[in-house]
Amino acid sequence: MTDLVTRRDEGGIAIISLNRPEALNALSPSLFIELNAHIKNLATETETVGCVILRGEGRSFSAGNDLKAMQAGDEAPHPLYQAETVEMIEDLPQPVIAEVAGHCYTGGLELALACDLMLCGQGAKFADTHGKWALTPLWGMSQRLPRRVGVLCAKEMMFTGRVVDGAEAFEIGLVNKCVPDADLSNAALALARNIVENSWHTLRADKMLITKGQEFGLKEGLQFERDNSPGRAKGEEERLSGFKKG
Repeated sequence: MTDLVTRRDEGGIAIISLNRPEALNALSPSLFIELNAHIKNLATETETVGCVILRGEGRSFSAGNDLKAMQAGDEAPHPLYQAETVEMIEDLPQPVIAEVAGHCYTGGLELALACDLMLCGQGAKFADTHGKWALTPLWGMSQRLPRRVGVLCAKEMMFTGRVVDGAEAFEIGLVNKCVPDADLSNAALALARNIVENSWHTLRADKMLITKGQEFGLKEGLQFERDNSPGRAKGEEERLSGFKKG
């Protein structure tokens, strides 16, 4: 049986690939169960994995939730399982890069928005199609999209369901960079390599401080940083070699 999610490690980088290319990596409950297991493992591997890339095999990142699989009886362990898995990606201690090719629709966009950084190919297509199916967000669209692109832009995307191409995604701040499709995987890997060259101790601290700090106003956020910044790596972490983890 083919794995619905695969993993490949390279130089301190874990590359997680959605592996249903024949279905445009539609997000079935069974795929989420495999993805959840990978994310749980990554959360415990801070000494060997400094950065994660999340991508899709084939010509699309993900066309979104697999309604056909659900109608066929494929079920998640509980109703909030997918939403919790998406949140687990956001909560990973390592920086996570979404590498987006082709379709990135609805549930696929919610998955990508849980990542810290996002790169896309020029042929990428982003959309929130909840409204086309009389569905409402449950995996974070209403919270993460406005925080990424601003409230006005998020409302337009969500209210209209229109498709945003790669170039526009860069213009509105949805992605960090838009590159030729043929260069996408190399660009994501190059970014990940730049990241893991730095102290992994600092990377984890930066991510934690930024993510948690968003929950506060400026003054409270500054106090949170002062109270929770772990400071310079010491002892074993300071001496860790190979990928400058300390």
